Amino acid sequence: MNQSLTSVGWREWVALPQLGLPRLKAKINSGTQTSILHTFLIEPFEKDGRTMVRFGVHPHQHSNDLAVLCEAPVIEQRYSDRDSIDDVETHYLIETDLVIGLVRYPIQLLLSNRDDMNFRLLLGHNAIDRRLLIDPSASYLLGSPDEELIKTSHTLSRQD
Repeated sequence: MNQSLTSVGWREWVALPQLGLPRLKAKINSGTQTSILHTFLIEPFEKDGRTMVRFGVHPHQHSNDLAVLCEAPVIEQRYSDRDSIDDVETHYLIETDLVIGLVRYPIQLLLSNRDDMNFRLLLGHNAIDRRLLIDPSASYLLGSPDEELIKTSHTLSRQD
């Protein structure tokens, strides 16, 4: 067993500091490949010749009282059929830092407007692979994300 793995419960407190989200509940879901952030008002735009996306997040589970507006560069656009009647939905993939417990690293997130999600963030296989060891019988093993790691600036590159 790899000793560098961080043990986590099936749900944990995390931060997405580059998006201005210092604390939100995440469900750790090893059965999903791509991590998903529940968003609203998803709007693509161009900035300095680069495709960007602006979107809103309600960081508190089961509440829409607080809204945080975010922006991030788009890595990729994905398309999915919402149903079988020519209704194609565009999803934007972004990269941002995740802080979970005492670790901070870049992850990719698919932005999705899914009101039926119980958690604002699902951490899929791409965010937990080779980093986290899941204890499905536990919750919130790591407590709140480390404040110093949230404040630490980190420049992302494709090589990270």
